[in-house]
Amino acid sequence: MSAASGIIHSEMPTEKMLKEGGVMHSFQIWVNLPAKYKMTAPRYQDVPPENIPTFTSSDEKTRIKVIAGKVEDVTANIDTRTQIFFLDLRTTGRYALDLPSGMDAMVYNFHTEPILVGNEKAEVKEGQMAVIKTDGQPIDFEAAGSEEARVLVLAGTPIGEEVAQYGPFVMNTDEELYQALADMETGRFGSIPGRMERMQLTDSANATRAKASKE
Repeated sequence: MSAASGIIHSEMPTEKMLKEGGVMHSFQIWVNLPAKYKMTAPRYQDVPPENIPTFTSSDEKTRIKVIAGKVEDVTANIDTRTQIFFLDLRTTGRYALDLPSGMDAMVYNFHTEPILVGNEKAEVKEGQMAVIKTDGQPIDFEAAGSEEARVLVLAGTPIGEEVAQYGPFVMNTDEELYQALADMETGRFGSIPGRMERMQLTDSANATRAKASKE
């Protein structure tokens, strides 16, 4: 989703989970837009899991879901305003990831197995993040043990602009923040199609669960 000039949205679980309950894990990744794109029209791209392409290394020890960006000959189905990488990388071996020159990368380990990252083979454990300045060099990933390691890889080129932030609003100046707040309060933001239907489904599912708990 590109919030751009403003959008009202709801982050909802699947219909099955709303009806039956369960546990869901998710990541919310915020990417700052350059000033020249901040007031463009908002948009939403709905890409189901089966349409997210996966890269597999020649030795078949590394698999990468390419959510945004490109890994060798595999390109993401999601379009972004600026060139960024959002990868779900898992490996039982070793893989060197090429990124464009000038990009910085973050590697977040959300799995139980540690992973070795970079030329220094720094060990990144569960819940830890490594920040890497690539300097045009590939990033080495290597499983620290015999079990599969899994990390999120996020990369992009630094914008180098001033940031003014308040709650979910990210602009370049305080004046722009005040305008964004005024736009929201006066109903100038857009909305994602289907938002009201999803809210009604949530209310219905909550009522069903409440009735069941009473019975």
